[in-house]
Amino acid sequence: MTRKANRANDFVQMALDRGAVSAKMVKPSSVITAAWVRWKCQFGCDGFGTSLVCPPHSPTPEETRRVLDGYRRVLLFESPRGRSRKIAVTLEREIFLDGYYKAIGLGAGPCELCETCAFDEGCRHAELARPSMEACGIDVYATARGNGFTIDVVRTRKDPQHYFGLVLVD
Repeated sequence: MTRKANRANDFVQMALDRGAVSAKMVKPSSVITAAWVRWKCQFGCDGFGTSLVCPPHSPTPEETRRVLDGYRRVLLFESPRGRSRKIAVTLEREIFLDGYYKAIGLGAGPCELCETCAFDEGCRHAELARPSMEACGIDVYATARGNGFTIDVVRTRKDPQHYFGLVLVD
């Protein structure tokens, strides 16, 4: 048990080593869910309904809240553009193999693993596909800001963009 407890202190460094810009362990209660978030997917994202990890196929905000409440720790991280899902999946696997069997990761943005999703056959890349935080009803802005990260609305292509992912640890 000591090895496992000590290993938990290394998760932030593990995220940084895998490409995260910054990372910290946070309480699940600090991850904010809201019903309106899925509306932003439905009414504003061309990825809506195009994959098994996007709404309406992804968990609802209510399901996400129930799952979050079953954990004690969450690894929240900022990533470079297009890397949050890969980092989340990598961390999920490494944390799982370290004995945290409940580990599961979430990334950002719509799935880009396939040109067309194989709805009838099931996911072709289940080992890599994960829903985004927003697809699960997580208010990424409130969650990031509430945990000391910087994130602002991108008004122009020149504005800095901030992408986040998380791993539910135990």
